[in-house]
Amino acid sequence: MATFKAPKGTYDLIPPVSVKYLAVREAIAAPLRNSGYGYIETPGFEDVGLFARGVGESTDIVSKEMYAFETKGGDQLALRPEGTASVLRAALEASLHKQGNLPVKLWYSGSYYRYERPQKGRYRHFSQVGAEAIGAEDPALDAELIILADQAYRSLGLRNFRILLNSLGDKECRPVYREALQGFLRGLDLDEETVRRAEINPLRVLDDKRPDVQKQLVGAPVLRDYLCDACKAYHEEVRALITAAGVAFEDDEKLVRGLDYYTRTTFEFVHDGLGSQSAVGGGGRYDGLSEMIGGPALPSVGWALGVDRTVLALEAEGVELDIPASTSVFAVALGEEARRVLFGKVTELRKAGVAADFSFGGKGLKGAMKDANRSGARFAVVAGERDLAEGMVQLKDMESGEQSPVALAELIDTVKARLA
Repeated sequence: MATFKAPKGTYDLIPPVSVKYLAVREAIAAPLRNSGYGYIETPGFEDVGLFARGVGESTDIVSKEMYAFETKGGDQLALRPEGTASVLRAALEASLHKQGNLPVKLWYSGSYYRYERPQKGRYRHFSQVGAEAIGAEDPALDAELIILADQAYRSLGLRNFRILLNSLGDKECRPVYREALQGFLRGLDLDEETVRRAEINPLRVLDDKRPDVQKQLVGAPVLRDYLCDACKAYHEEVRALITAAGVAFEDDEKLVRGLDYYTRTTFEFVHDGLGSQSAVGGGGRYDGLSEMIGGPALPSVGWALGVDRTVLALEAEGVELDIPASTSVFAVALGEEARRVLFGKVTELRKAGVAADFSFGGKGLKGAMKDANRSGARFAVVAGERDLAEGMVQLKDMESGEQSPVALAELIDTVKARLA
């Protein structure tokens, strides 16, 4: 038994399950790459202030869940709890917004960390794929990202998810709504922590999942009644573009998401087969975030989709991904000379673009063929001293069980032709 175990609330990705995670990441990334989004990678930790300013001190993420620490040099750092602030920081630091061609369109994939109560679908270490479009205020960008996420999920075979959509207004109309909501909340029987949160960012109280709080929120002012004409027009354009693309959505006037930087468009992907942890991803517009972290005004929009949650959603729907076998050819050598020759052929197959593996450890025929079966290979190449003396190998189709001799010199071309 191993001395050490993975920390509580984390997990190891191990074959064959890890292949499913890779397939999900690829499916989410594919439509982004086809739409002008370039890949970006940021450090796993950042200055604490980046998240305190950007994500918001009133959020649970910053106040309760962030892994913060002081380095030996006295720097205050935190493991990244989300991706947007880091990506925007990196884009500003590299002056990508000054190189023309706005918006800057970026996608990323990585692990994120929050100190939460572990449960199925909620981990302290989790994986996301995200996308950000930086530097343009255009409802078509908001619609594009929602459509691309919908496309990614449908390409995986997911069907039973819903898209929730809302507008949070902007710096012109949201302060008026904020004041009205705070007035309403002051009349409720809320605990001290929730009262504190209501004074910092009252919209966060709408996101409180506790039944006793939600019960008191009945009759609360609705943001749509306070939207200015510009925000109303912007939101209607987003809705029209999504509808025209054939993407269904539901209006949710209480949707605020768990981050303070959102403005105008906000959306969430939920899957009812996941129980209480129903959100599989989401995002929105964050026009003021760049200024919050010391940059120029750069209206932007983005989302992050949870790889872990998406895998759970696939399992809830019983969707089996069509994942190609990691090995196409498995070589079984009987004898030292055969080992030398077939090992060379395996190297040639790999150079030719064929996924190939080898029976290591000097196993006999029975044990080596068990390895070939476990590998999921389509073909096994078997050779002993007699075969090689005749310049031949045996090529076995692992699906049909048929076996036929093939000239050693023609092995690469024969395998490629049969796989094609």
